[in-house]
Amino acid sequence: MLISLLHILYCMSKSLIMETDASLLGVELEQKQQEELYQQLLLQTMGKVQSESPPSKVIRPQPGMCVKTSSMPDKKKVFLNICQSQAVPPPPHLSQEALVELLESEDPTSYRVPMSLGEPHTEVDNSSQGCTVYDVVINDEFFQKCQKDTLFQQFLIAVSLEGLENKYNLELSRDVTILKNRKFMGSIAEQNIRAKSKPIIQEIDSKESDSLPSSTKRPEFSLLVEPPSGNVEHLIAEILLPGVISACSLVLDLGEDRLVLNARSSLFHLDIFFPLLIDQENSVAQFNTNTQTLTVTMPVLSS
Repeated sequence: MLISLLHILYCMSKSLIMETDASLLGVELEQKQQEELYQQLLLQTMGKVQSESPPSKVIRPQPGMCVKTSSMPDKKKVFLNICQSQAVPPPPHLSQEALVELLESEDPTSYRVPMSLGEPHTEVDNSSQGCTVYDVVINDEFFQKCQKDTLFQQFLIAVSLEGLENKYNLELSRDVTILKNRKFMGSIAEQNIRAKSKPIIQEIDSKESDSLPSSTKRPEFSLLVEPPSGNVEHLIAEILLPGVISACSLVLDLGEDRLVLNARSSLFHLDIFFPLLIDQENSVAQFNTNTQTLTVTMPVLSS
């Protein structure tokens, strides 16, 4: 719908430009104005989508397991109620062998587990002592998988601790104990999570993929990082589109970790995922008519 609206707005603006006296505007100037207007409309549309508040819904998590740890450096008792719910999406499939490789890699945080982190609440433990409790909600099927595999269970606890530390700017001990006789401490509160809404980039199922004309090609592209070493600040996609003479024939969608590009008349189709999350609102796309190359510069969100 957004892209259709964008194309309509562009066509309207193009007709206004064409009504201008051709003797006053050279062909190159006219083409440049069309390119700039199209890119401006594209970025405005992307910004509008980014600024809209996502829909949400209230869920009541089910008990899972209770983990005891402590805050640092004051060593106050902290409990994690790791809960489960069908409303939380599962993470991508990961075998035990792949998990081992992930943990041995330089960046194990590249694998993301969707979770909802609740606000801290004060409870009383079995010793009648006050303690702080956090509710962590994950997908129910992934929870069951972690219960059956010790390595996945340890991984789940580690990412839960890291998620709480990042969200609430605290430090938690990695010396943890899984309580055997209770699945939660205190009470489990309802949580407000983001509802699954229609994505900007829709998944293409096998039927839709089969419907693409056989003449549609996957363009050559390269993905660069800036700076070349150290913390990545930008991802730069350079996409070669031979035969494309204007940006107005391109439809570009950016998700937080995905790029989808279509060239009208089914000339090209590209659908790629990124290893990092990007800032959609501040991304910039430029099409060079001489080299027929689309360059998409995307700021990387800090983790």
